[in-house]
Amino acid sequence: MGALSDLRVLDLTQVLAGPYCTMLLADMGADVVKIERPGGDLMRSKQPFTEEDDPYGGYFQSVNRGKRSVELDFGDESDRADFLRLVEKADVVVENYRAGTMERFDLEYERLRERNPELIYASIRGFGDPRTGETDRQGRPAFDLIAQALGGVMEITGHPDGPPTKVGPGIGDLFAAVLHGMGILGALHHRERTGEGQYVDTAMYDSMVSMCERTVYQHSYTSDVPGREGNAHPTLFPYDAFEAWDGYLVVAAFSDGHWQSLCEAMNRPELVEEYPTGDDRLEDRERLRAEIESWMADKTMKTVLDKLDGLVPCAPVQDVSDVFADPHIHDRDMLVSVEQPGSDETVTIAGTPIKMTETPPEPGTRAPLLDEHHESVLREWNR
Repeated sequence: MGALSDLRVLDLTQVLAGPYCTMLLADMGADVVKIERPGGDLMRSKQPFTEEDDPYGGYFQSVNRGKRSVELDFGDESDRADFLRLVEKADVVVENYRAGTMERFDLEYERLRERNPELIYASIRGFGDPRTGETDRQGRPAFDLIAQALGGVMEITGHPDGPPTKVGPGIGDLFAAVLHGMGILGALHHRERTGEGQYVDTAMYDSMVSMCERTVYQHSYTSDVPGREGNAHPTLFPYDAFEAWDGYLVVAAFSDGHWQSLCEAMNRPELVEEYPTGDDRLEDRERLRAEIESWMADKTMKTVLDKLDGLVPCAPVQDVSDVFADPHIHDRDMLVSVEQPGSDETVTIAGTPIKMTETPPEPGTRAPLLDEHHESVLREWNR
């Protein structure tokens, strides 16, 4: 039994932020029913595929596992009535439409609350909802790239002589999704104590500002506008990526003790005396970076890691094939095999990083086919 196995969630979301949030709830046991518009989630048709006629690709599979699918047309009176009956039995409704979309169908929070006063209604949008703070950006479309650009992520990512760069993973979606899940659980805890439902609202833009908390306090304290520093850290050194003979690795030796261990491994004890404090090292970081790079240049990553292991925080820079080969990842069940409909193959998706001793989350089954559970959901939820 999962920690949320008594929870019923109507998931009206698509693409990435909303589906990732509801996937986390499904992993913890919630009955997540994906309410899809005619034709289904836009991401069903996105590659990669195992076969040309796959009913959905890896994008959809990765963040919709463990859910059930019901296709409804909110423009159809009968389908709206079916949805409202499901709302009466739901604990949570999650949607990530533009602000005002649900109002067009007369299915906004206030209408749904009339049918179910204890309902948690949770919207995840680019710029939030007017109910929690009205702005002139609401109603505009937003994706990960927009959120990263506006929130300041791109301006501090990349090398100083290069252009603003987005972070590889879709953190504008994913971080907002995790925060949204936390908000939903907080609202459920409040309802448990009071019987009161409420509206939960998470904006992708807001989430990126929260993620860039360092730039906020830096600007407040110093009036500086932080820029791109590559893999370096603005206030710590060494905290960077360095090139060995056969690849890159990272070293985080900014404490005095770690710095001493690094200098001993390099056979450069005089650097400990010359740069005894973090501020000393930060002030002369370019010279010290060159010293570290020179020491590593003719050594393999394994040689460097063996010298530093257990003494200095360090790690190789891995690609995904390295991740697949890492025993730690398998020991932690972070790679999960699921069925790919229409194929004899199984595919691998990322497991859940949330570990619990009494109610361990389970990645669940494959993502659903479109409308696969229409009859069973309407029958079970309307008993």
